[in-house]
Amino acid sequence: MLGRAMGRNMGQTLFEIYHDAEFQTRTDRFSVSGPGLAALDEARAAGKGAIIVSGHFGQWEAVRAVLKARGMESGAVYKPQTNRHYQRRLLAGIEAGGKPILATGRVGTKALVRHLRDGGIISILLDEKYAEGARMPFLGLPAMTSLSAAQLALKYDLPMVPAFGTRIGDGSRFDVEFEVAIPHTDPETMTRCFNDTLSKRILADPAQWYWMLRRWDGA
Repeated sequence: MLGRAMGRNMGQTLFEIYHDAEFQTRTDRFSVSGPGLAALDEARAAGKGAIIVSGHFGQWEAVRAVLKARGMESGAVYKPQTNRHYQRRLLAGIEAGGKPILATGRVGTKALVRHLRDGGIISILLDEKYAEGARMPFLGLPAMTSLSAAQLALKYDLPMVPAFGTRIGDGSRFDVEFEVAIPHTDPETMTRCFNDTLSKRILADPAQWYWMLRRWDGA
């Protein structure tokens, strides 16, 4: 039952990403809330960038759709795919949701820093396994997690705002919530706070979380 529900949600998510240009226009399907919006507005007013952190939960492109509709277009970080057909369709879809779209790696990281320093917004999905990261709890198990979002937020004094687009009703509408910006402390504490936030959402509605790759060591 859970596997079927997750598969259905993921199929719908992929279809929406493939047709992201149209998806972005359906603003009537987005219910928007949360104190994180105020932090983003304050950063924009000050000419500063911002970092949105989320995961493969619900429809993460709904977050960027809301931001774009509010005049805060967000770029994103993505991992290039080995399947050329899938890569072409995926990249075209996420580019329709906002630019720049930056590949993981050294070149993408340099462009990411420039974008943030120029006052841009970037969205990062932090629930990927990152071998060079720190081992910290995720869903109750130790998981290698990237600290880069928190490190950038601290280095350039930017808000780090968790945001999620949760499917509601028949799955074609979304509750887009921008949570309170994570307090600036240290990279490990800030990233652990995000892991706890995402874990709580997944435990409440596991069918909305998609991850088919190996998230944990030995999985």
